[in-house]
Amino acid sequence: MLSVIQETQQDFLKDLGLSDHNFARLDQLVQGESKYLKDLRINLKTSLQAETLTLKEAYLVALSAAVNEENNALTNAFRELAAANGASEAELAEAVAVTSLLSTNNILYRFKHFMHTDFYESAPAKVKMNIMMNPVGGKEFFELVSLAISAINGCERCVTSHEDSVRKLGASEQRIFDAVRIAAVVVGVSKVIR
Repeated sequence: MLSVIQETQQDFLKDLGLSDHNFARLDQLVQGESKYLKDLRINLKTSLQAETLTLKEAYLVALSAAVNEENNALTNAFRELAAANGASEAELAEAVAVTSLLSTNNILYRFKHFMHTDFYESAPAKVKMNIMMNPVGGKEFFELVSLAISAINGCERCVTSHEDSVRKLGASEQRIFDAVRIAAVVVGVSKVIR
């Protein structure tokens, strides 16, 4: 007979479509009978069910966060879940592309912010960003995902810039918070599903 923690582990992996996988860190929570596993499962479920995001959008944000964390298991899981909820191949590819682009920009703009020199402030980034001009999922959603990835990567300048952009494109503060919450929870899940 399974313990409550073991059942939670099975349900958690089933939610992600990862029932046939083993994860040592997750197993450690089960062996230690950690009640945190239940919290983690609830946090993921509730964040993905945000009222301001469609399930497709929620899974695309989660996919971008998993890619940013270089977590193959979660990347594959959220890719499948996004596709099952209507994401096209182009939208899935864009989730990966925006993560790559923002990782680049976050490093450059964090450096500029940290240094506080005229030269670095005025030096052009010289990073091609054509995907920002006509994103597959629309400009507002592209900016929303950009904001979530920038929040993960801790780039203050990019966070404030993308928050301003996404607000000007009509997103509510709740929608912004919901996307960042998904990203934050996926980072937490990534620590045990690896």
